[in-house]
Amino acid sequence: MTIRGVLLDLGGVVYVGDTVLPGALDALARLRAGGYPVRGITNITRQPRRMLLEKLARLGVEVAPEELFMPALAARDYLSHHRLSPHLLVANDLREDFADVPEVDKVAVVIGDAATGFTYEALNAALRALERGADFLALAKNRSFQDDDGARSLDAGPFVAALEYATGREALVLGKPSPAFFRAAVDSLGFAPGETVMVGDDAEADLHGVLVRTGKYRPGDEAALDPSPDAVVADLSEAVDWIFARR
Repeated sequence: MTIRGVLLDLGGVVYVGDTVLPGALDALARLRAGGYPVRGITNITRQPRRMLLEKLARLGVEVAPEELFMPALAARDYLSHHRLSPHLLVANDLREDFADVPEVDKVAVVIGDAATGFTYEALNAALRALERGADFLALAKNRSFQDDDGARSLDAGPFVAALEYATGREALVLGKPSPAFFRAAVDSLGFAPGETVMVGDDAEADLHGVLVRTGKYRPGDEAALDPSPDAVVADLSEAVDWIFARR
C-alpha cells in the first residue's frame, strides 16, 4: 500500500473538547511537511463550518475551509441537487449553514445532533412531515460522542432511529460512514481511494483505515469491524509513523 493522502477525523483524534491531544499538532505538522495533503472529515453536526474553523484556529490546528468536510455541507449539496427545502431538526447554531437554501415545494427532513432541541414537539413535527412524504435525511447516525467533560453523550443516531421506528422508513445518511461522503473527500485529493487512508477513533463511522486509541475508542472496538482496520495505534503520532512507513 502506497499512501499519498490522508482523511483525518478531528474530534477524538486531534482534540477533545477544547484540549488538543498530546502530540497531535506535531503529528499534523509532520504530515504536511512530508507532502501529504490532509482533509478533515468529521461528523460534527452541532456547529456550523464557521464555528468549527474558528475553534480549530484557536487550538492551533491549521485546516483551510476547502479542506473541511462536514455532513451539513453534504446536505446542502443534496438539497440543491434534488431541489428540496429543508425541514430542520438540528442545533440552532447549525441553521446558518442552511440559511440561503432556496425554498421550494418539496421538503426533506434533515436531522442532526439537535441536543436540547430534541423535544417531543420537534420530533413529532418531523414525524408528521415525513408522513406527508418528505425525504428523510440524517446528517449522521452516530450513537454517541465524547463530550467536553470526557464522558459520552447521546448523538443524533438514537433520535434518527426513533423516527425510523415510528415511520417504518430508513434515513439516508449523508455523513460518515456514507461512501459518497468519503468519496467526495477522496476526490478532492485527486488520488485513488487505494492511495488514501482514514485515521479515526470511531470503529463504526470511520470505516477501515487506522484506528487510534484516543477519543471515543474503547478497548475491543476493532473486534466488531469487518474488514479489520489496517492498523490500531495509540494516537495520531503513531498513525503518522505508520503512514510514513508506507511512502
